[in-house]
Amino acid sequence: MTNFKVRVGITHGDINGINYEVIIKTFQDSRVLEFCTPVIYGSPKVAAYHRKALNITAFNFNSIQSANEIAFHKANLINVLGDNIRVELGKSSQMAGEAAMLSLEAAVKDLQANKIDVLVTAPINRETTQTEEFNFKGHTQFLMERFKVQNTLIIRTSEMMKVGVVSGHVPLSEVTKHITEENILKKLRMMNKALTVDFAIRKPRIAVLGLNPHAGDSGLIGKEELEIIIPTIEKANKEGILALGPFSADSFFGSGSFSKFDGIMAMYHDQGIAPFKALNFDTGVNYTAGLPIIRTTPDHGTEYESAGLDQASPNSFREAVYMACNIFNNRKMHAELTKNPLPSYDVTD
Repeated sequence: MTNFKVRVGITHGDINGINYEVIIKTFQDSRVLEFCTPVIYGSPKVAAYHRKALNITAFNFNSIQSANEIAFHKANLINVLGDNIRVELGKSSQMAGEAAMLSLEAAVKDLQANKIDVLVTAPINRETTQTEEFNFKGHTQFLMERFKVQNTLIIRTSEMMKVGVVSGHVPLSEVTKHITEENILKKLRMMNKALTVDFAIRKPRIAVLGLNPHAGDSGLIGKEELEIIIPTIEKANKEGILALGPFSADSFFGSGSFSKFDGIMAMYHDQGIAPFKALNFDTGVNYTAGLPIIRTTPDHGTEYESAGLDQASPNSFREAVYMACNIFNNRKMHAELTKNPLPSYDVTD
């Protein structure tokens, strides 16, 4: 087992953006191959196009036909596209959307067959991936359907902080509909489990942000904190979840209080994600908690404006690979530590 290397399945996402650039730059450093075996689901033709555009001559993928041919100490690439594929750098196209979905389908199939261990998804363009066959808002919804999961939590992670959002991607006008005791408690449970099992944090401390300015100011600027958020925090505490708050988001981030907590639960997207990206734009990673499989993705988009210019930083993508491997090992360690728990006894006088 000491020589085991995590098999990292990687979807190539949108072929017209920076994905191949950050993938190549990540695995140009051979040290990464010491602890993982990458398996990219893509196209040798597309890879060659990007290598030529970036003038990269000292790197090659190991082209294989299936996951059964994976070679360790190499960056493997499985061809999932036809020869008619066409790259149009910096442009959105239906062909690129179809190519992204073919990659995702192939990777998930191998993940379900245990031919790879974890999944790292490169960014897609949601507009070009929408078809009658693929009617999902994005990767997460596709994975939820494939693995029969009703609820997930995207956790934005970095060495500095880990942020989850109760209401997710919804219009600001609809946020209050999602701020319920049931939803908040559900998200806190998922975050607590992820921090404990996936990130190996013993008794994690979770900060809960208020919904209103100044966390409602004792009911003067909204009642949600008094009527919903505080009672939910108390319920979470009774379940053994160490949740604290609600905190006013502006002073919480501005004063550096976030550094005292293992996780942060924001009420709506920009409340938590805007400060996260301001502080971690180049190294942030998105992790999908609540799935039975491990999936991470870099915290950037297709970045069409930078495609082919050799300007893209691989830091976020590389961190996504590292994190997927770390979570895989943490889950394995947690399973080992908890597989034979000591029996409990009632002690009476």
